[in-house]
Parts: sequence; C-alpha cells; structure tokens
Amino acid sequence: MTTIQVPDTELVRAATEFVRDQTTDLVYDHSRRVYHWGSLQGRNRGLSWDPELLYVAAMFHDIGLGEKHRGSGRRFEVDGAEAARGFLRDRDVPEDSVRRVWTAIALHTTPGIPEFMEPEVALLTAGVEYDVLGIGYHHISPEQRAEVVALHPRPDFKRRILQAFTEGIAPKPETTFGNVKADVLAHYVPDFKRGDFVETILNSDWPE
Repeated sequence: MTTIQVPDTELVRAATEFVRDQTTDLVYDHSRRVYHWGSLQGRNRGLSWDPELLYVAAMFHDIGLGEKHRGSGRRFEVDGAEAARGFLRDRDVPEDSVRRVWTAIALHTTPGIPEFMEPEVALLTAGVEYDVLGIGYHHISPEQRAEVVALHPRPDFKRRILQAFTEGIAPKPETTFGNVKADVLAHYVPDFKRGDFVETILNSDWPE
C-alpha cells in the first residue's frame, strides 16, 4: 500500500462534511493532502498516532482563513483550533483528544516546536510543511506523491494558497506579529507595516 487510507468512521465523515461545506476546493484538497503527507511521514518515522485525530486536525487547520473568521481579531490558527474544539466537544470526544487537536492546529505554523510534541501535533505540521513548503519532499516517493495528488490535485497551488493566506489574514494584520504570515502580507499588501519585536521592547512604557 502506498498512500494512507482515510479512516471510515462517523467522526471522519462528519468532519469531512463540516469542512467541505465551509471551505473552497483549494483548502479542502490541501487539507486532505496534509492528512496523507503527515500519515506517510509518520509511517516513515515509525510513529504511532490516532488517525481520526490527525484527520480532524488536518481538515480544520486552515478553516480559520474563511470569511466568517476574518473579524475575530485572533490568529487564524486559533480560529481553526477553536472550530475543531467545538466540533469535537459536540460529539463527546474525550478532552485529552480535543486538546491534542487544538494544539496541533494552533501550532501548525510555528516551526521548531511541534516536532517535539505528541505525534498528532508533530505530523500535522509535517504534513503542512510538506504540502506548502516542500520540506522533506524526497522523503516521500514519487509514486506516493503521484497517488495523493491524483486524488487531490494542486493546480497553481503555490500562487493560490498565498492568495488564500492573504485574503484570510489581511483583515487582521496585527495577528501576524512574530509569525510567518507577516511575510505574506509584506509581499502582497502594499501598506502593510511589519511589527518589530526590538522596537516594541524599546518603545514600551517601561521608563529605563
């Protein structure tokens, strides 16, 4: 078997329907690929993870880019994590599992931390980094890549995902302080002014 099978469970079916109704084809296909890439890398690393939880995390990880969340004032990662938490609690999923999914989504754009956490957290970030950034590209075989992309194509994906990031976060630019999405707005929003950590410290109200 090359690709990883999506679990055929009630929770997975509900997550698929929930996210499918709220996202574009771009985000839906990206999220499904993220599940496959994360799972394949988990297999390569000899990890043990809960496929249902990784699937829900993958499906919800970019839902916070949607129009309904653009006035929240929160990072889109937190909006996605909160949406997943509500979805899971409504279905009486154990709280530790809810916590793992929330953490995975909230940290999926924060390099250097998820890889040291629970497998579901580590593998969501690994799947996202594979699909968006190409990190570890050759760790998955050409045959596996072809099979996943045949299921969920990525036409003009680089440009289109950057556009989706821009549309999702431009209404709340302050949420990009200290994270990678500031790079997106710096490229695509002409009047964006990046927050500066050093200037924030030097200009704080502390008198010294």
